Amino acid sequence: MDLGILGTINFNWEFLTSLFSIIMINVVLSGDNAVVIAMAVRSLPRVQRQKGILIGAAGAVLLRIIMTFFVARFLETPYLKIIGGLLILWLAVKLFVDVNPENEAGREASTIWQALKIIVVADVTMSLDNMLGVGAASKGNLLLLIFGLTTSIPIMIFTSNLLSMLMDKYPIIITIGAALLGKVGAEMIVTDSVMAPFMPQGELFIFLVEGVAAIGVIVIGKLWVWGKSSA
Repeated sequence: MDLGILGTINFNWEFLTSLFSIIMINVVLSGDNAVVIAMAVRSLPRVQRQKGILIGAAGAVLLRIIMTFFVARFLETPYLKIIGGLLILWLAVKLFVDVNPENEAGREASTIWQALKIIVVADVTMSLDNMLGVGAASKGNLLLLIFGLTTSIPIMIFTSNLLSMLMDKYPIIITIGAALLGKVGAEMIVTDSVMAPFMPQGELFIFLVEGVAAIGVIVIGKLWVWGKSSA
């Protein structure tokens, strides 16, 4: 990592292509994180949603900047991705239940800090792909690395705001979002280095596991909602 790069910036072709690559990585890989933020803040009063999105995105990206310096080394730690995947699956079910329109009557009022805890924990857990992609595209340039991680803030804020508004109008997006988080969690689990000897790692197998997890999140969430409503 070239820590002196801040003083010697060369806006050459390599720098500009790396810059473009980082922006595209953020656009492509920040979608699932925006889903978490949108679902977490939907349980807040409308007047607090914007504040929750802003603080949540900024806090999550700050942690990304710190973690990026260590994530490449820690990513191969056995069981790390399994633990992260299980956490995402749990959060997917919990968010689905908390923001599901069928659970309006039994929903407890959420505070902005409760939403922020969910946002930060989920975002850091799910951001391994984003951090590795930005880290690789920066090619050791500290300025590009920090730029790449901080520019994900406006991307997540815009996408989270849009999704939050759409969820109010089209509740089916809540189901799609929860299923997406289930897919992400399953992918993390089956791609952990510990799992390789015990299961095939082909794309078809991973796709099937992701599909089962996505459907499973919705089924468990629905059963949870129905159980609460009938209690």
